[in-house]
Amino acid sequence: MFYTVEEYFKNKFDNGYKPYAFRAQTMEEYENWRADFRALLVSLLGHDKMSSCTPDPKSLGVETLDGYTREKLVIQAESGIGMPLYVLKPSYAKPGDRFPVMLAPHGHNSNGKNAVCGIDGGNEKMKRTICEHNYDYGVQFVKKGFLVLCPDARGFGERLEKEQQGAEDFTVCSCSYINSIALPLGFCITGMWTWDLMRLLDYALSRDDADNSRVNCGGLSGGGLQTLWLAAMDDRVKNVIISGYFYGYKQALLEMHNCSCNCVPNLWENADMGDISALLADRNVFIETGDNDPLNGKDGLDNVYPQVDTLRRAAKLFGNENNIRHSVFRGEHKWCGDESVPWIANINFNNQR
Repeated sequence: MFYTVEEYFKNKFDNGYKPYAFRAQTMEEYENWRADFRALLVSLLGHDKMSSCTPDPKSLGVETLDGYTREKLVIQAESGIGMPLYVLKPSYAKPGDRFPVMLAPHGHNSNGKNAVCGIDGGNEKMKRTICEHNYDYGVQFVKKGFLVLCPDARGFGERLEKEQQGAEDFTVCSCSYINSIALPLGFCITGMWTWDLMRLLDYALSRDDADNSRVNCGGLSGGGLQTLWLAAMDDRVKNVIISGYFYGYKQALLEMHNCSCNCVPNLWENADMGDISALLADRNVFIETGDNDPLNGKDGLDNVYPQVDTLRRAAKLFGNENNIRHSVFRGEHKWCGDESVPWIANINFNNQR
């Protein structure tokens, strides 16, 4: 006989009144809801305990590749918290040229920024990961003409904690370890990742080759998580691609016990994922979902569509529902890009919403 708690918490999720679920019927109600919800999220993410600092960028070298350059940098996200990244830039750039900015955060099994930049290091596992997940979307973006910034999230790549450093499998991560020591101090790794991307955007928009009027973000899986949260908390981001990360929390996270990096304290008693996405109602949003992605939850696409519907209801208040795209492709958990990459390139280079 086992006396477990999972059913208890499923019932809590279903039966609890979520005070920040999106219910606005007018623009006034929306603005009030957004202000209150964001204030709550600042606290849940731990942003009220963090402080900005100057990015103090340091270049660690530039390589010339096929049609673009790749510069390695380190900036400061907080005092004493370095964030390594690659900046990908079209090789035809001339002095004075300004490019639309694209932040391209990674997900798991990526060795951090390396997979997004197509860097396999001669490792067969990394080669397979990049191929199977179509993971080099940073390269896909720079070849469309974007200035692409590909950072290591805390706990990945060159930001592994000591317990994982030196592991034979360098696609490991430290996100659960970091979360376990952060949560008792009022922080969470989703909040840290979101904060770091906001600081990365500060740096990006300070560059003389960045077009500050064209700001974008896109990522797969955990990179989709980061994209969603960044855009929800930072209105500077105008266009986003969220790939492999858009579904109801109960089935996809509570029941599937996915990585604890998804877990923000007290979030599920207040809102679901679609409610967070409603903070993007006035932006251009492209969601792509594999029809056989196991991370969607036991009901598959039926656990995805209601969350998309919440975003579209919010967008309708702005007359923006036609700029919310949801593409379902045949396949499992991967970056597709067949429709999303041309879509975001069209917005940025043809001045079309």
